[in-house]
Amino acid sequence: MATRIGCDNLVYAILNADDGSTDPTYGEVKEAPGVMSLTINPNASSATIFYDDGPGESAATLGNIEVEIQKNELTTEQKADFLGHTIDTKGAIIYGANDVPPWLAIGYRTLKSNGKYRYVWLYKGKFLEPEDASETKGDNINFQPETITGQFVKLEKKYKIGDKEIQPWKYEIDEEHTDADETLIKSWFDTVQLPNEAVI
Repeated sequence: MATRIGCDNLVYAILNADDGSTDPTYGEVKEAPGVMSLTINPNASSATIFYDDGPGESAATLGNIEVEIQKNELTTEQKADFLGHTIDTKGAIIYGANDVPPWLAIGYRTLKSNGKYRYVWLYKGKFLEPEDASETKGDNINFQPETITGQFVKLEKKYKIGDKEIQPWKYEIDEEHTDADETLIKSWFDTVQLPNEAVI
């Protein structure tokens, strides 16, 4: 049984359209190196109904999907892309009071203890303005990475896979899985990878 021991190859792409009638469309995939940690918290919840002096039924639902990324830094281009800011002709970034973050997808991979990777795409999220905190240099070097938090949702598009209708929010593949498609893995970061409606 392999355990995750690393995280790298963070990429992102702006979501151009997701009306539910066709596959969503995205802009070019851009690299965002320097990822230090990435946390996904789906905030799932469950409830149980009791009758006849005991638990009778239980139901679970997906909650608010929070994503937190810690990087060595957010570049000027990444701040503009993630947060909807504007870069002027002097190469400076303008923070506007009415700036609206775009919907975007993020992809990455995690190294496992067996030397294989897990590859992941999250399809649709918006990121919030991060805290901007700096401190003076002292006797010891204290690195000051940046953390950005986003809220992700499911796609509008419904995929028919077998007898199930699915609105995906996440897509992942383990390299060592028996049926893992090598072509898919090799092209994972070329474009935002979408589900295959065929079943095994």
